[in-house]
Amino acid sequence: MNRNDQQAYDRGTSLYSPDGRIYQVEYAREAVKRGAPSVGVRTPDGVVLAAQSRAGSSLMVQESIEKLHKLDDHVGAASAGHVADARKLVDFARRESQTNRLRYGEPIGIETLTKEITDLIQENTQRGGTRPYGAALLIGGIDSTGPRLFGTDPSGTPHEWKAVAIGGGRETIQGHLEEEYRPDLDLDAGVELAVNALLTELEEVEAADLSVAVVSEDGYRDLTVDEVDEHLDERATSDGEEDE
Repeated sequence: MNRNDQQAYDRGTSLYSPDGRIYQVEYAREAVKRGAPSVGVRTPDGVVLAAQSRAGSSLMVQESIEKLHKLDDHVGAASAGHVADARKLVDFARRESQTNRLRYGEPIGIETLTKEITDLIQENTQRGGTRPYGAALLIGGIDSTGPRLFGTDPSGTPHEWKAVAIGGGRETIQGHLEEEYRPDLDLDAGVELAVNALLTELEEVEAADLSVAVVSEDGYRDLTVDEVDEHLDERATSDGEEDE
């Protein structure tokens, strides 16, 4: 395929190329890869969500950087990619969660919510006049089946995970998760794993540069800066002992 042919398929958000590719979806995935990384870890006690939330300027208000989102009392999300696209998906997820409570009088299932989100994402890959969402989400929470963790893709494909990374440096972070993950992790160990996984790709990180949340039977809760700092101190102590 020459460049002119490829450009023709670039212009169509819902056209397959002769080799079966949708270029706009692939470009949306590249947008996710350029975003700050986020991590999810599922444990028997709940789900941990963590993300880099470092400000791009010393003049930026740290609290205005939203990488973790409470969708309902029992479910949260972490995002990577275009922030505006992620916010649209988060707002949709919150509406779906509240609609389910009003209609059925119970919290929405994590898998059900994920598929509602990915259905919306997929529609933008086959409708004219739209483009794929340039963002990916990790959806983690607890429902009647226990802790669940799902990831979404700009193509609209959902996958369930035990531990997963999205965004920049995914290969390195995912490699650390695959090496260190254990099915019997408690929530505290899950937080430690998520933080350490992010640190494999980041340098000179302070507690304020990370956002961490846990979703357990007690509901969704953001960790304070002091709590995150404790895990960073534990890592620094552990690294110091290994160097001796």
